[in-house]
Amino acid sequence: MRSPLDLPAGKGISRRSFFRFAAGASTLATLPILTEAHLAWAGQIEFADSNKGIHIDANENPLGPSEAARKAIMDIIPSGGRYKLDLSRDVAATFAGIEGLNPEFVMAFPGSSAPLHFTVFAFTDAHRPLVIADPGYEAPIWAAQAAGSPVIKVPLADPRGAATHDVKAMVAASTNPGVIYICNPNNPTGTTTNRADIEFAVANAPKGTILLIDEAYIHLSDVTPSLDFVKQGKDVIVLRTFSKLYGMAGLRMGFAIARPDLLKKMGSFGGFNAPPITALAAAKASLLDKDLVPNRKKHIGEIRNETLAWLTSVGYATTPSESNCFMLDVKRPGKEVIAAMAAKEVHIGRIWPVWPTQVRITVGAKDEMLAFRKAFQEVMSGSTAGLANPTLARLDEPVFTQLSSRVGA
Repeated sequence: MRSPLDLPAGKGISRRSFFRFAAGASTLATLPILTEAHLAWAGQIEFADSNKGIHIDANENPLGPSEAARKAIMDIIPSGGRYKLDLSRDVAATFAGIEGLNPEFVMAFPGSSAPLHFTVFAFTDAHRPLVIADPGYEAPIWAAQAAGSPVIKVPLADPRGAATHDVKAMVAASTNPGVIYICNPNNPTGTTTNRADIEFAVANAPKGTILLIDEAYIHLSDVTPSLDFVKQGKDVIVLRTFSKLYGMAGLRMGFAIARPDLLKKMGSFGGFNAPPITALAAAKASLLDKDLVPNRKKHIGEIRNETLAWLTSVGYATTPSESNCFMLDVKRPGKEVIAAMAAKEVHIGRIWPVWPTQVRITVGAKDEMLAFRKAFQEVMSGSTAGLANPTLARLDEPVFTQLSSRVGA
């Protein structure tokens, strides 16, 4: 299977040509892997220049890689002419050792988006649907639609409160689901699903169903990880990424953690998927830095909580996030506010169709969040009439259609 890096060579791949290629893909063998970056990109005003203004729209970490990770990248650059495939095994073994896992249960990927797609490809089909929370991360929906698999969306429980996965409803949604996808903490709400609910899903999902637990944001929260289910040999695949707390979104590094037989079936869709050696070096250095996770969790958490408290003080409700993103109810069509904020060069995240008056906000650096506050006050105290932009992604349509129509394909 191709990745975006395998798109046809030529004068370079533009944003337009990438999505035209995606729109024309008719088989899994030619389907690009979509990431949070692509989905955020599609929702921007006229593909806003990421070098201009403030971007708190793609759940990125402005801190970037740690100092230890940066040094590891510099140290390995002279070896950039080598494939060094042993590094993937070494980093997987390092992670396995820290987490008490058998190294055969860990597979390294360039990010967690590829194994997410491959899991949906491998374990869903026309008769075995994908079950997903709504609102939830859309990439699995894209993968299911490309595979010709039905998608069952289950509303979050207590949407004006805890906004957690309704796990019992998700388990009951189909008699024969292929994959039940739980993002914990959830993207876009930043809310968490408690351990008891995860245990219920593992114990009660129909036989042969894969529980895909996406822990991209796990390090930012106090939620209990799910790696022990893998150790127990359950039908569980856990995803981890270095894109969020570790600040390595552009480097592309992640893991799929599961029984070897599940990894083999899932990995058969991927072909050559070794992460770049710079990402591997940075990942190992990050894993070995014992202070990195608690320090960054505290730093990001303080900025998030200050922002949530301020929004509450000025009369706007948010989801009770434990992550680096949250949903904000702007009390009017969210697309209008996105456009108005973009006019002030503050780019915020997209809406989800089920919550049309809510927009996703990424927790950025402190100065970025102060700039967000200023622009938000100005926008919400004025009129946004006429600012809604028809070129915003139509997120109420299937993902495949929205991305192709976003560029006029």
